[in-house]
Parts: sequence; structure tokens; C-alpha cells
Amino acid sequence: MTEGNFVDYIKIYASSGKGGRGSAHLHREKYIAKGGPDGGDGGRGGHVIFRGDKNMWTLFHLKFKRHFRAEHGSDGGSSRSTGKDGTDVIIPVPLGTIIRDADTDEILFEITEEGKEVVVLEGGMGGRGNWHFKSSTNQTPRYAQPGIEGQEAWFRVELKVLADVGLVGFPNAGKSTLLSVITAAKPKIADYAFTTLKPNLGIVEYRNHQSFVMADIPGIIEGAAEGKGLGHYFLRHIERNSLLLFLIPADSEDIKKEYDILLNELRKHNPELLDKQRLLAISKADMLDDELKSEIEQDLPKGIEALFISSVAQMGLTELKDKLWKYLNE
Repeated sequence: MTEGNFVDYIKIYASSGKGGRGSAHLHREKYIAKGGPDGGDGGRGGHVIFRGDKNMWTLFHLKFKRHFRAEHGSDGGSSRSTGKDGTDVIIPVPLGTIIRDADTDEILFEITEEGKEVVVLEGGMGGRGNWHFKSSTNQTPRYAQPGIEGQEAWFRVELKVLADVGLVGFPNAGKSTLLSVITAAKPKIADYAFTTLKPNLGIVEYRNHQSFVMADIPGIIEGAAEGKGLGHYFLRHIERNSLLLFLIPADSEDIKKEYDILLNELRKHNPELLDKQRLLAISKADMLDDELKSEIEQDLPKGIEALFISSVAQMGLTELKDKLWKYLNE
């Protein structure tokens, strides 16, 4: 899937169906001149429903169809025949999708389970037929209820990628390379900033046929929380991750400073992100000898466990997977 096909934000319009009209029919049959009211009820208008689909991971299918209208209910008929209900509109979305009211920005609900359905707009009720209104004082009512109008609204649909481990780092820190080495994912890799323009997901195979999901999030730059670079469009994906793996290359001028900047951007975006478990990996460590490693260890940030890895040289990756698995299952 190309970067242009990854869509994680869309605005759509939806309207539910109007209820069908009740019938004011009067029964007429040979030899029965005044059979009385027998008008049936109108059918219910169609609902607008969001449904979780685990086989989807982008909102690309909504990019070119942003208007959804459910079917109106059919009118009631004679012999107390109820009109047909309008067909519901079902909008499939990936797991991790949040639905907001486009006017108030209020979060209405989120979908994180396969097959979960949420009715976002209910169809209008069908009107009652005239036989409901028959009484001892009004035996031939010649009126029935109209159907209730449907509802309409604009919604903002946002996707937050679901993954166990989120890779956090500056552009060109080696996140895509790491993902390509320890998973079957094939992200775009090149020696320039912002190679990754969309989150990439990969499944890390662990021992005994166990696995966990890792996400390569587009690189953070200083000021990302204010919208610089790729801005907050990717920061929201980190909110779903259980564990944050900070990746800083060994040839960085100041590893502690880079870590503090990354941490600060997360804090400005959402302070709750700092409550997540964190692990620090120093990438490109194959260029270090023992003496250089010792020097770097003296200046590493406090309060976070760190280890040295090299994706290219396949160094420290087994230890990294062991650490990640341990953190995820504590």
C-alpha cells in the first residue's frame, strides 16, 4: 500500500431513512359495505451503522464516498399490512476508529472490536395506520400518522493504529529498518528524513508461536505537537500503543537531549502518554566498541532501561524481543 492510500482522517455526511406513512385504508369487500379501518403501519427508516472490521487498517475506502443515505421505510398497506423497513447503511471501519461529532468535536464512540456495531443515526419510526385509532366513538377514522423524519449529521472519522509496541524517534533513526528486520513488514527505507509517511504495522514472531504487533510511526521532530513536520496527524497513533520503544542512533550528538525532546513532544500532545511503559534502544550500535559503549552509558537518560542494537548486523535483537515481551506481559 502506498503512502497516498493510507487515510487516517475523513469527514463524512450521513442521513438515516424516514419512516413510512401509515395507511388510512378502509376495508372494502363484496357483501361488506363498511368493513372498517384496516390501514397498516409504515416501515421503519434505515439506520446508519458503523461496524468494526479487523481486515481493514485504513479509511481509504471513505475517501471517495463521503455521503451515506439510508433507505426510507415503505408506506403501510391495506389489511393491516406493515410497510417494509428501509435498508440500513453499514459503514465498515478499521479497529481503532474514533467517531466524533463534526460540529462539537465530541467523541461519540470508538470501535476496537471485530464485528462491533454502533447505530450512529436511528431511522425514523413508521407512522401508525388508521386501525390503531378506531374507538367506540370513532369507528371509521380516515386518518393515519405520517412517518417520522430521519436524522442527519456530519461526522469526523479518525483512525488510531492498534499496536502493542510503537516505535518513537526522529526521522531517519532506523525505525523502518528495525521493523523490516524483526517482522515481515516491508516499509519504504531510504537515507533521508520522512521516508515513512504513514504508520507501518508488522507482526513480531516470538517463541512458541507467540507474537505481538509493532508499529513504525512517522518520525517526530521538535515542534511536532504544534503541527510542524507531520505534526499531530501521526502523534495520535502512539496513543493506542501499550509500550513505547524509543529509538535513537548511536551517532547522535546528544542521546539524552534527543530523548528529552521526544518525551516533551509526547507530553505536549497528550500527558497521559508518559504513563505508558518505555524502553530505549540505541540503534546502529555495530559501529561502537566496548569503550565507546561505556562512555555512552554514562550519559544515558535516567529512569528508562536501555540496550544497544543493530538492525543491519542483527545485534541485540533477540534481547530486544525478550525485553519487549516481558514488558508487554508484566
